[in-house]
Amino acid sequence: MTQASPSVASFAQLGIIAPLYNRLTELAYHCPTPVQAATIPAVLAGRDVLAGANTGSGKTAAFAVPLLQQLLGAKETSQDKSAAFVRCLVLVPTRELAQQVADSFLSYAAHLNGQLKIVAAFGGVSVNAQMQSLRGGADVLVATPGRLLDLLASNAIKLNRVTQLVLDEADRMLSLGFTEELAQVLQALPANKQTLLFSATFPDEVRELTASLLTDPLEYHLQSEQESTIVQRVITVNRPLKTALLAHLIKTHQWSQVLIFASAKNTCNHLAQKLSKRGISAEVFHGDKAQGARTRVLDGFKNGEISVLIATDIAARGIDIDKLPVVINFELPRSPADYLHRIGRSGRAGEAGLALTLLSHEDYHHFGVIEKKNKLKLEREQIAGFEADPDMPAAVQEQAKPQPKPAGTGKKHRKVLPPANVEFWGKKS
Repeated sequence: MTQASPSVASFAQLGIIAPLYNRLTELAYHCPTPVQAATIPAVLAGRDVLAGANTGSGKTAAFAVPLLQQLLGAKETSQDKSAAFVRCLVLVPTRELAQQVADSFLSYAAHLNGQLKIVAAFGGVSVNAQMQSLRGGADVLVATPGRLLDLLASNAIKLNRVTQLVLDEADRMLSLGFTEELAQVLQALPANKQTLLFSATFPDEVRELTASLLTDPLEYHLQSEQESTIVQRVITVNRPLKTALLAHLIKTHQWSQVLIFASAKNTCNHLAQKLSKRGISAEVFHGDKAQGARTRVLDGFKNGEISVLIATDIAARGIDIDKLPVVINFELPRSPADYLHRIGRSGRAGEAGLALTLLSHEDYHHFGVIEKKNKLKLEREQIAGFEADPDMPAAVQEQAKPQPKPAGTGKKHRKVLPPANVEFWGKKS
């Protein structure tokens, strides 16, 4: 059943207990967002939930706060401290998101006097410290599937008493990349449990998989907020000029921070080198970097020490960066859903954001698919001095066969914009 979010003025109206309510007030969560207002009562009532809402809409608090309240109310005073039982399991697709979600749980629980044990478990670091943290079990375990299976294989945890299961970034968790791992985890869980699925997107093929996981769920879907907070623009450019255009945009508009997405690790490295030759210092963030290095880079970007970050899609899922002004798609994501996750790193929590996509002739068809899947229609624009050829090069036409000629190559496509209209592109920092 799909339910519209009610009009709620405060978290107190949702039945949140005083310690949690006071902490939310300290964090300046003055009034529930629509997804929080719609789902918190259902979670508190023990219902399954399927919630889709834009990035930056407050989904983590929507499940973390009511789950903490439930766990606190059902705390077992005589629990066997020698057994590594987990009560609430939160599965996430990336290491960074695991740490971020666990930190959110810990922050919301600041006034619970340590009554609930919250642990994060993810790969890329030694498993021994995580096994030590899980001695005696955990009230909340936030984990990536691979590391969770390692812990299960080592008998470091038991999942047969899990009462709540959360799939955060559920579309990714239910995708082909995690199918086998997720199936193994589900086999270790009890049949009778509350299941919550939260994500920014739920493609049709993923929605078909949710039926077997949920029982009479509250369904909530809201995608309209993103339109008012993120300005999306598409710039066409000949492929050889992409890097030069990127450098031109960064220098011209002097954005305080820019997150640039590329599709491959090597592209990230090469692009950082090319920008360096143009006087722009950039760091890279991808799966080949050691976990310690990934953490340092991400922390440096979050606190403003790093201005330009070039990343693969591991940075597109749930990473929360306050007031990030600009996201640039240097290359397109493979999945249309990942386009929304990428641009959602900007324009979070009601802040204005700008999402630019640099489109060469080779990208026209795939971006058309992205637009169709996400119900978008974006005007193709150009920057003076970096205009794309009006016709697709012969070599690209040959590669594109038997695809039809991409849309957007007509007169409207050749619109040229002034190169330094700072008001148009976003505030100068």
